[in-house]
Amino acid sequence: MATKSHLKLTPIIFIIFISILTPQVHSQSDECGTETNSCNDKSGAVPLKVIAITSILVTSMIGVSLPLVTRSIPALHPDRNLFVIVKCFAAGIILATGFMHVLPDSFAMLSSNCLKENPWHKFPFSGFVAMLSAIVTLMVDSMATSIYSKRCRTGVIPDNGTVAAVEVDQEMAAVGAGHGHFHAHSHDIVKEGNGDSQLPRYRVVAMVLELGIIVHSVVIGLSLGASNNTCTIKGLVAALCFHQMFEGMGLGGCILQAEYKFMKKAIMVFFFSTTTPFGIAIGMALTKSYKENSPRSLITVGLLNASSAGLLIYMALVDLLAADFMGPKLQRSIKLQIKSYMAVLLGAGGMSLLAKWA
Repeated sequence: MATKSHLKLTPIIFIIFISILTPQVHSQSDECGTETNSCNDKSGAVPLKVIAITSILVTSMIGVSLPLVTRSIPALHPDRNLFVIVKCFAAGIILATGFMHVLPDSFAMLSSNCLKENPWHKFPFSGFVAMLSAIVTLMVDSMATSIYSKRCRTGVIPDNGTVAAVEVDQEMAAVGAGHGHFHAHSHDIVKEGNGDSQLPRYRVVAMVLELGIIVHSVVIGLSLGASNNTCTIKGLVAALCFHQMFEGMGLGGCILQAEYKFMKKAIMVFFFSTTTPFGIAIGMALTKSYKENSPRSLITVGLLNASSAGLLIYMALVDLLAADFMGPKLQRSIKLQIKSYMAVLLGAGGMSLLAKWA
């Protein structure tokens, strides 16, 4: 009798066991498939995406153009202290973007349960790719500066000022490095020819920084455009507007120091302003085929985020912050250094706070 009763209980126990396991299987499938929750509303997300395209486009144009159009204002001239402080604030935002937004996203994507245990959970690919990206950025930065400087010295690229003025400035810089000071007339020579020995460096920095910003802007826009989660989009739009505004100011300051001609400035402003809206438009077009949690999407976007993070962190620390803080202007004034550090912390802190929502 005991045996018969056990046999009768066996199907019941089997059903209970299956019922316990079934929700877990479904949740794993849902996690790696199309997300379904109360915030998912495809028709309601479209107007929000249109608003995102318009608002991000406008704020991006304002941010990157502001340093260029305010050059006539004496207080915002590149030689003034206020310009340095604003640039440090924007550099703090770019630094926080790499550390607090792009790199954590990459770690989260490449450590997702939707990816295979081997190799994605066996090795920290996000940190590795970010490190390689920073090294490659250093190589490009160094080699491009060297090539550009040689061309300027030989007169191949006489953009602004004469080659002679550039050579004189470089000679004066060498003399200044040896004796610890410049003669008064050397400042006049530099100003007359715009022959700043740092001009090739400023131009390389502006180009490399724009490249890094464009990469992560397209990725951010693609993710926003492909998402139908209205709860996420609302917070993301406000965060991206703030982000694009001040990141654009940092890039605009670099473009201003690079002394590009009008057409080059216009092209760089155009690409920065349109990349995120362009990414959103692509994401909207790929809404049906793009699955945010599919292995292919996680790997592609995760690796792109990691490479973008390495580039942004390098540019913020080396080309923007270190170049300014170790430069003669800030080294001459402890008071200005303190103000600039406060600006960096304010920018990085504000952007880090946005990581709570985006």
